[in-house]
Amino acid sequence: MSVDRATVWPYEQGKLGDFYYQRYAHPTGAEAEAALGELEGGRALLFGSGTAAVTACVIALTRPGSKIALAQGAYFGTGVAFSEFAAWGLEVVEFDQTGPPPDGADVVWLEAPANPILSVPDWDAARAHGGLIVCDATASTPVFLRALDEGAHLVLHSATKFLTGHHDALLGAIATRDVATFVRLQEVRSHLGLSAAPDAALSLLKGLKTLELRVRRMTESARVLAARLDAHPAVQVVRYPGFGALISFDVAGDPVPVETATRLIKNQTSLGGVSSSMESRYRWEGDRIPVGLLRLSVGLEDPEALWTDLELALANA
Repeated sequence: MSVDRATVWPYEQGKLGDFYYQRYAHPTGAEAEAALGELEGGRALLFGSGTAAVTACVIALTRPGSKIALAQGAYFGTGVAFSEFAAWGLEVVEFDQTGPPPDGADVVWLEAPANPILSVPDWDAARAHGGLIVCDATASTPVFLRALDEGAHLVLHSATKFLTGHHDALLGAIATRDVATFVRLQEVRSHLGLSAAPDAALSLLKGLKTLELRVRRMTESARVLAARLDAHPAVQVVRYPGFGALISFDVAGDPVPVETATRLIKNQTSLGGVSSSMESRYRWEGDRIPVGLLRLSVGLEDPEALWTDLELALANA
């Protein structure tokens, strides 16, 4: 695979070709969008980050006075991004996505599973609501969820995470089957400069080639670790939806001595890489989550080695 880093391309006999200015589209991005769209069963667009994709959705799908029903426990950065639109009259209400969304919401924003609480949506209730459904499927990936098949109008990814898989690209993505919505998102991306760079698109192309192998191996390890954590006396609560690489668990008191004691598992933010990582989320999210909550993103290391690392760290709990 090669990357085309050009920012401009010549007109064709004075007319615009498929590519003419990188902010609108570029060959590497178009190839990556086609590959992701095929996986999702829709048409995909890439953005400069997951937050850029969230921003594009707000601009494209809402207007002053619109109401978004946001899944409780969803990625805190989504709510932070929404808060920037409060002065423009956007209303946001959180709800338990394991039940029906609140009446009157124009957009129902699901996360499957929610990060870091790891709840999963009630799809029947969401479909019955009647609002436009957006599903952040970052943690499930198309391997475990094709949200468009479940009734979502749009599926969103922080492609920085599992889709690229190597912590080497900042990238967001949205896929939809609705032509008008796709065109509007494309306009917003171009007008606001929310585009993704060619090198990030190349990272996505590479990541998609190994996506299923990676996330299925991670899931096998995560199931083992979740069961062992659940049986450990220093662990109060374990959250794991049964698929994917994310586990969250609570320890009593300050979680920092635990997260800083691992050697194989990296103490860092973000998730979805081939190397395991773990962090306390309270430092970012405050009282919306338990103080002792640790989020573990399981990588491709040997699960026995990961468990040995966790056992030694939990001795500090």
